[in-house]
Formats: sequence, structure tokens, C-alpha cells
Amino acid sequence: MSTSVPSNVAGIHPTITPVPQTPPPGDSPAPPGAAPERLASWISDLTALHDLTERLARTSTLRDALHETLRAGAHLIGARRGLIALRPPAPGDREGPTAPDRLTGYGLTPADLGQLETVPPAAAPHTRLLDGAGDGAATELTHPDLAADDTLDPRLRDVARLLGCAAGHAALLTAEPGTSTGTGSAHRLLAAALWLYDEAAEPDQRQRELLTRYLRHAAQHLAHHAALATARAELATLREGLLPGRLPYLPGVTLAAHHRPQSAGGGGDFYDALALPDGALGLAIGSTAAAGDTGAATVAAVGRLRAGLRAYAVMEGEDPVAVLSDLELLLRLTEPARSATALYGFAEPAAGKLVLASAGHPPPLVVGEHRTEFADTTLSAPLGMLACWEAPSVEIDLAQGETVLLYSAGLLHRTGEPRDRAFARLQSAARAATPRVRADPQALIDHILRALPAGAAAEAGGPYDGREETVLLAARFH
Repeated sequence: MSTSVPSNVAGIHPTITPVPQTPPPGDSPAPPGAAPERLASWISDLTALHDLTERLARTSTLRDALHETLRAGAHLIGARRGLIALRPPAPGDREGPTAPDRLTGYGLTPADLGQLETVPPAAAPHTRLLDGAGDGAATELTHPDLAADDTLDPRLRDVARLLGCAAGHAALLTAEPGTSTGTGSAHRLLAAALWLYDEAAEPDQRQRELLTRYLRHAAQHLAHHAALATARAELATLREGLLPGRLPYLPGVTLAAHHRPQSAGGGGDFYDALALPDGALGLAIGSTAAAGDTGAATVAAVGRLRAGLRAYAVMEGEDPVAVLSDLELLLRLTEPARSATALYGFAEPAAGKLVLASAGHPPPLVVGEHRTEFADTTLSAPLGMLACWEAPSVEIDLAQGETVLLYSAGLLHRTGEPRDRAFARLQSAARAATPRVRADPQALIDHILRALPAGAAAEAGGPYDGREETVLLAARFH
């Protein structure tokens, strides 16, 4: 006969006593039956850890995450200052963070960090942990009284005295395998942190346990940020490699360019200046994007468009309409879901002639002693938007000393104003340039960037957040 099972009714308790679960060591600071004071302390600790990890999860960059980790660690162990040293990447390691992010301070000035870097690596607590990390090695080091410890390196004691630091506590941060930092060993070393006290002190056992728990979570978060920062840096390097390494030198014209990439490194703007036969010059600027694009997809599209444009400019550069028509056909055949704006100009510096064609791109600005006006390029749809792109070209006669300024839409977006007002602000900024500035295309670019600061949109309440790509290409004819 089977054993009856108690009914699942409120107020009826099962007759079988549940088997207690054995918690992992250190994971249950307040076991059942603990005193109310201890239980309240346990709840307070868990609440504090939850709040700190929530703040960490809201960080969006590696540097912000490092700063938040230092701030939280200082709060947990009662310190005021600290620093984090990231593991230097091994040869061939693609996952190490970029050099400027390897040392981050909290409550320490750059001069303070410089002083700490003069301490020999074998003497500084955080570098000792990094250098000695391995199976069975220490994961934390505490110096409760730096001035009284005669075993410490004299340079460490001198720097501590100079900075007003009386004690220090260092801890390793490691990331579990299977994260974006890679796999291999049981743990992959990520960083070491050092917190500094103003008076002789050391964290107690409870503070150490809380810090260990927090750093276990923080290391995973930092690992993801580090991998993402590396990927963005590689993408930005690739993006820069797709743009001209240097501008050509031609008699009768002086060139200058400015490129401010997106913060994520995957913008879709491009420009080019190409020396053509018979002393001619090809000038181009454009932008591309597609719905759902990743940074890598946009960078690849920019490479294809620029390569195609250069090829068509060599073959039939004197006819800008034909160049853009060929580029539109290339775009339609290779990426039918993508559109692009582009502007191409064929210049003859010796004759002072410039023939332009535009496909939905903002018109160039002609800046000279007697005029500051936009070229009257015919309105046209971007490439890839119509069944067949077609637009007439426009010819501009350039006087000696005049500059043609090509720019991306990002320059207009800096103003945070409607498009017509943005054009007016750009024109006013160029018109306000002194003769000396107008005589130097690089100085003219710098002047316009100062006149249209990246924060102008924020001040005007606009949507621009300073992260949009900005490209300018200036050609002065003389």
C-alpha cells in the first residue's frame, strides 16, 4: 500500500522534515537561528552589495567601470583613495585593454599616480599581486602601518609619506572562464586594485568578505568592458586605415582635412583626395548607413565605396555625374538594402575650375575674400534610393585664394538646430574668419570647429551628444 502524501492546504505542514541544504563556504553569513542583530547586519550587507553592483552595471565604458569599482571598494573597506592596474596584454593577446586604461586612480591626481609608478614593481602591493599571480598565490596583501614596517621598500614608504598614506590593502580581480576574456586556466587574471588609508588601519574579516564578493562580480563586468574596448579600438584602427593616410601635393592647391570618428569607432563617413592625370584633382566626401548596421558592417561598406569611387575617378573622373552613376550601380549590385550620400568634384587648379555632382550630400562652401557662399548643387536623392540615380553637374569658377570646404552632415548636427539654421551658422562662421585664417585651409577648419563646438547642441537643447562623426575636407586654390 502506497504512503499517503499530505494535502497541499494552507495551514497543513508536511510530516517529513526537509533535508537542510549545505551552503557553500562563506555564502551564508547569517544561518537559521542567528541572533536578530546578526540577521539585520547580514541583510544590510546584502543590500549594500546589491546597490553597489547595480551602480556598476549602469556604467557604459571601461574607465567608468574601473572608477566605480574603486569607489565601491573604498566604501566597503573604509578607505579614501585607490588605483587599479590592468594586466598588460601578453604578446599576441588581442583582448588586453588599450594602454591609457591600464592605470586608473580614485581620489588620486595624475601627479599622485606618477609618484606611485616610481615604486619598484616588486615593492608595490598591487604589482606584486599581478607579478606573483598563480595557483596557490596570494590574492590580497595588507600593510596596516606603512611607516612602521621596516621590511618595505624605502621608495614605497617615501611615496606613502609624500601622499599622506598610512596603510594599504591590495586585492586581485580575476574573471571566470567562459567570459569574453577567453578560456584556458582556471581563472584569467584581469587586474589588481590598491586602496589607501589616511591612518594606520586594515579591513576586518567582514569587510574583506564583502570586498571579495563585490570584486568577484566586478571582475566579470570589467572583463566584458575590456573586451568591448579592445574591439572598438581595433575597429577604429581599421576605420582610420580606410581613410587617406596623407593628402596629395599638387601645384596650385593646398589641402587639409579633419576627421572626428564616432565614439564607437564604426562611423560611415568617408572622404578622399586623389591626384589625377594632367595635374587634376578629385575631391570626394560621403556617408553611408543601413538599418541594423553593426560597426564592422559600416566600416566594410565604407571601404568598398571608397575603393569603387577611386577606381571610377581614375577611369572617368572628369565627369562627376558618371563617377556617381557608376558608384550607384556598384551599391545597387553589392548591397541593394544600403543607401549612401556622396559628393564628387573634378578640379583643375591651373584653370581655376571645379565641376561637382552631388547625391544627397550637403553642398560645399566656397570661402574667399569677396564671397562666402554655398555651391548651387542640384538637389538629388542619395545613391540607392531611386531606380536610377541621375543629376546634372555644376561648374564653379574659383578665384585665386578661394577655398572649397566639403563637410559631413555631422558638422551641421553639432549646432543642434534645424538644417536651414545650421547652414546659416556654418556660413556665418566661415565669413567671420580673418584673411590670415582663410589663407590656411587647416586654420580655416580649426576656426569652424571652434565656432561650431560639439557642445553647442546640448546648450541649445538639441539631440546632438558629441559622439557623431565629423569630416571636413578643405582645398585652397592659389
